[in-house]
Amino acid sequence: MPGAGDPHGRPLMMTTSRQPSLGIIVVGASLAGLRASEALRAQGYRGQLTLVGDEPYAPYDRPPLSKALLAGTSAPEALSFPLDPDLGITLRLGVPAVRLDLDARTIELADSTRLPFAGLVIATGAAARPWPDRSPRGVHTLRGRDDALALRSELGTEARLLVVVGGFIGSEVAATARELGAHVTLVEAESQPLRRAMGEEAGRFLAEIHRAAGVDLKTGTSVSSFAGLDQLTGATLSDGTDLDATVAVVALGAVPNTDWLADSGLLLDRGVVCDTYCRALLSDGSPAPAVVAAGDVARWPHPWAGDSAVSLGHWSNAIEQAEAAAATLLAKEGELSPYLPVPSFWSDQYGVRFRSVGIPALGDEAEVVESDSIARRLEVVYYRQGNMVGVLTANRISRIAGHQRRLAAELAAGIE
Repeated sequence: MPGAGDPHGRPLMMTTSRQPSLGIIVVGASLAGLRASEALRAQGYRGQLTLVGDEPYAPYDRPPLSKALLAGTSAPEALSFPLDPDLGITLRLGVPAVRLDLDARTIELADSTRLPFAGLVIATGAAARPWPDRSPRGVHTLRGRDDALALRSELGTEARLLVVVGGFIGSEVAATARELGAHVTLVEAESQPLRRAMGEEAGRFLAEIHRAAGVDLKTGTSVSSFAGLDQLTGATLSDGTDLDATVAVVALGAVPNTDWLADSGLLLDRGVVCDTYCRALLSDGSPAPAVVAAGDVARWPHPWAGDSAVSLGHWSNAIEQAEAAAATLLAKEGELSPYLPVPSFWSDQYGVRFRSVGIPALGDEAEVVESDSIARRLEVVYYRQGNMVGVLTANRISRIAGHQRRLAAELAAGIE
């Protein structure tokens, strides 16, 4: 095999190549990490390729964690992505990376192993944001396979589940728990679930779906504390209400996994800050040689966001950005292509399929085209300074493709 510096004649995108045969390391056995590895091979890289993951499992699909795996209709093994042995990827699983030394061009693992690299893909994803105080047993977060199985073991018809915050993860857990017969209380500090990300009408639509399914939805309040010395027995809300609960899910969002990069010299701001080519930036704003990032851990500029950077925890973004990052890592200078996607995601709750394209959260105005919670149909178009930036639909899948084409055309026109 040729080395990392000679993948079918194309050099790694780097300013120096002191160790050209060391290979590429992908840190993060996530969807983005796997797709980056596959993309490197597909794009002609034949050198040494190592995939490092903190969990003991091969890369697996995460959307079913809050649905099929939690419901018990899918086995954990069924979530694993197929991994072609002919790709020649060396797996280092169950040992997280704890430090990046850019000067020495090495990754240090938790078992003190040091792995040298010529090229690096950072795809360490994000962790669930934890409850900020001590909590008794029975209080869960949901981010990985073990989290879902632990939560699953406590759900059933006798369970009284408390869901803290009604974002997409919290809402999906609530929906699955209702299917299992659990009593569900969902507490949301905003006036409607998802109001901050999707606006008032989408939030009202989702609230009606929750209540129709039998969820006790409490809005405009929040959980102040959990009760129970050892095992969860309930919670107290900010409005003084006391609730009984046997199990709780804290769904406060995600925190990018960047602790291991703290003294690396990379620019960190709610993730690994990248340029539009997926190149990780140094603290002085220049690109780090031969280091790219992809997936939940990356923040990068998008034309719709103006001067701000965006970070998207979407399945489709993990794939597309991983492919773009791999292309950047292998590109010659002057052949870089910017990563300018039209993002998309989906969510299934109570038999309703939500689909989104663009970035609705960037909108400053929402046009409600259709909203019928009885028929379970929703279509909202989002604009930012008069320009379309996103769409959310429920059970209107056929309309998504047209919106996506329009967003792609407007994005391209805005770049020209």
